Amino acid sequence: MGNVKWLFACLTFGIGLLGSGNSLAEGPDSSIANCMKAWGKHPFGANPKYTTLAKSVKVFGIGQDTADTRQTNTPSLVLVNPGVNVMGGSTVNLLNPNGWYCLRANVNVMGGLRIRAHCKAHLASARDGVTVLGSNQSGKSVTVMGKTQVELVGCD
Repeated sequence: MGNVKWLFACLTFGIGLLGSGNSLAEGPDSSIANCMKAWGKHPFGANPKYTTLAKSVKVFGIGQDTADTRQTNTPSLVLVNPGVNVMGGSTVNLLNPNGWYCLRANVNVMGGLRIRAHCKAHLASARDGVTVLGSNQSGKSVTVMGKTQVELVGCD
């Protein structure tokens, strides 16, 4: 029974991290400001416009993956809202070669999270990652007894 309570607590924590859905925003919220600081040099100026990818929740493999598949001709700043993955597999597709992706956070509990990013895209995390009894090569998520990995695509 203790494991069920722990799993429920993790899921509740993860859902609490979730932000709003797709939107177009102006000005740097704290997540965007942290990512811009991490990048150092970027093409967006002090008060950038950005889009927001919707949050995602997957439990036991049920739910939708997060994806940005549009191709832009100019740099596109995208805030990737938190995703929660519990006991299943989840994929985040960040496929715009001109995408500058700011990852707010991902919570991965006893599952596998794969971030597929275009080879020319820019990734930054708005906060440091945490790993407990798992593997987290991206350092951009909270992983408990699971694995987070980043795969680069479109490098031809």
